This record gives sequence, structure tokens and C-alpha cells, in this order.
Amino acid sequence: MAITKSAKKALRQNARRKVRNIKRKDKMKSVIKEVKILIEQKKFDEAKKLLPKVYQTLDKTAKVGAIKKNTASRRKSRLTKSLNKAQKI
Repeated sequence: MAITKSAKKALRQNARRKVRNIKRKDKMKSVIKEVKILIEQKKFDEAKKLLPKVYQTLDKTAKVGAIKKNTASRRKSRLTKSLNKAQKI
């Protein structure tokens, strides 16, 4: 257990940040899931309209440090690729 005053404060900060990061990640995952479901249902126009929101959420999550920049980039790329591939079929 933390002994010094600064260590106790660091624990409090970590707990607050953890909650914030979990919220951000949950929102990110839910938006991505929405797009994937739309792709499966072959609603490509709706999925395309939702893509900017997905990009924004991923970028914000990466900016604040909940995920890494390359992870956000990879997820955007794969999602767009799957949408384009599904449209061609």
C-alpha cells in the first residue's frame, strides 16, 4: 500500500484515469461494432455515414493515450478495407 502522500495521490489519479480510459475504449468499441453490423446487413450507405464518427472516436482515444496511434490507424484501415471489400461483392 502507498505510504507517502504523493504515492497516495498517484493511486487516486490512476483510478480516475482508468475509469476515463475504460469509458473511451467502450465507446470506441461500440461505434466500431455498429459499423461492422451495418456492413454485415449490407447497409453500406449508413456505414459510410458512420465512418467519420468512428475515425473521430479512434483519433480522440489515441490522442489522450488510451490506445496507441498505430492501433487507431490500423483499426481505421481495416474497417475501411472491409467496407470496400463488402461493397464490391
